[in-house]
Amino acid sequence: MYAQMVKSTGEGVKSLDEMEPQERAFQERINADVKIEPKDWMPEGYRKTLVRQISQHAHSEIVGQLPEGNWITRAPTLERKMILLAKVQDEAGHGLYLYCAAETLGVSRDEMTEQLLSGKAKYSSIFNYPTLTWADIGAIGWLVDGAAIMNQVPLQRCSYGPYSRAMIRICKEESFHQRQGYDIMMKLVKGTPEQKEMAQDAINRWWWPSLMMFGPSDTDSVHSAQSMAWGIKQNSNDELRQKFVDQTVPQADYLGLKVPDPDLRWNEERGSYDFGEVDWNEFYEVLKGNGPCNAERMAARRKAWDDGAWFREGLMAHARKKETRIMAAE
Repeated sequence: MYAQMVKSTGEGVKSLDEMEPQERAFQERINADVKIEPKDWMPEGYRKTLVRQISQHAHSEIVGQLPEGNWITRAPTLERKMILLAKVQDEAGHGLYLYCAAETLGVSRDEMTEQLLSGKAKYSSIFNYPTLTWADIGAIGWLVDGAAIMNQVPLQRCSYGPYSRAMIRICKEESFHQRQGYDIMMKLVKGTPEQKEMAQDAINRWWWPSLMMFGPSDTDSVHSAQSMAWGIKQNSNDELRQKFVDQTVPQADYLGLKVPDPDLRWNEERGSYDFGEVDWNEFYEVLKGNGPCNAERMAARRKAWDDGAWFREGLMAHARKKETRIMAAE
């Protein structure tokens, strides 16, 4: 998903018998599908895991505007410009919803932003790849947002109430984004040979990074068990990756596009697709900051933060004056 490398602070999943009474009561609420709210008691590991996951998700939504934003003025028609502008605006809104959800856990937005700009906090590796053609905008909507939906629909059942509720609206809007991307690809494959070739080139470049969005394989995702026990995650990384492949390959077939995986084949016995191994070396290199656009993306975010300092200062000054007037009137 948009939070690929979230580490819990737990030392393995405890049984109810191993827990202290307060922790046991907390876990029993989760087991009973009762939402945890901001003022409820929670283990420190649960809080820290949520802060990492929600903030990484929020950062990804904000940084995720950059690959598509530079295509708003270059979209082929006025209608396409309007649709893409609306989509990028949605992503900004998603980031704000999620920052608000994270703030209920006792972390400030400024603190989260500082962690992003310093490199301490991560965002999804998918946003460190370049958008070279208009077909890339279609591939992002179809593949990237499709993978995001696969990850995020289960988060509507997350045990933490503010995160769960934020995901309801986000998932509805992501569904629009996925359809928008698929529509672009549909138009391209029905166009000229050059346009279909452009669509194929886009899937060639975005297929594997999209599979990386689900995070490491289950054998290397050592913290997933605790997140699933806490009800933060509902499915393992490999389960969601398999589900994405099974859903997306028939869509590619319908478009007449070839998935760039020589090992891809239908497994009749399992009733799903076998597919090749993700290049995990590339995945970890991009997360370390060595991807094609890591430096460019972070430079853009730092510039936006610095350029907006005057506006933030003005808002805070206005808020202080307003508070002073209210106190004087009382």
